[in-house]
Amino acid sequence: MPQPRKLHDRYFKQAKADGYVARSAYKLTEINEKKRVVRRNFKVLDLGCAPGSWLQVVDGIIGDRGVAVGVDLQKVQAHLSPRVHVLQADAFTIDPQELLDLSNGLFDVVLSDMAPNTTGHGDDFLSVRLCRRVLELLPSVLVPGGNVVMKVLEGEEFPALLKETKRVFREGGATKPAASRDVSREIFIVGTGYLGERNGR
Repeated sequence: MPQPRKLHDRYFKQAKADGYVARSAYKLTEINEKKRVVRRNFKVLDLGCAPGSWLQVVDGIIGDRGVAVGVDLQKVQAHLSPRVHVLQADAFTIDPQELLDLSNGLFDVVLSDMAPNTTGHGDDFLSVRLCRRVLELLPSVLVPGGNVVMKVLEGEEFPALLKETKRVFREGGATKPAASRDVSREIFIVGTGYLGERNGR
């Protein structure tokens, strides 16, 4: 018999205690401790940023000379510093130049916690589509040598997506942070050392 879902596990409670708007903060924190994808003074783009927990983590890392831009269809509830800009917009239609205007240049890292509205049927394909949109945006927004972190649901298309990511980064792999629920199919693709568009063709 399947285990009942624990809605209020220790990460949920810890997020409340630490002032994060969601437990997902610890997923990025763990990834960053391992890979250092986000650093002080970085320019960070966060796609699918609502409710804002990843922006909270980023805000605490980048310092006064860093900048972060978050994009989501939903409103962000988190309290953030003036160095964080949030756009209520669609990642599929937004003009990359609008993002660059806010950051005053190319980003050092692109984060994506985007997720489809899950129906239980074909969710993994929709999730991969979101990640491929991230990869499409990289030539316009990510500095050579930059990093990416993307959430994806494991499924039939996952190996191809991972291969596509590895093709445009010096190093690429996948990880499942401890804060991800055991029953979740989510996994995070991490790419470091962006090679640029010409190497991905």
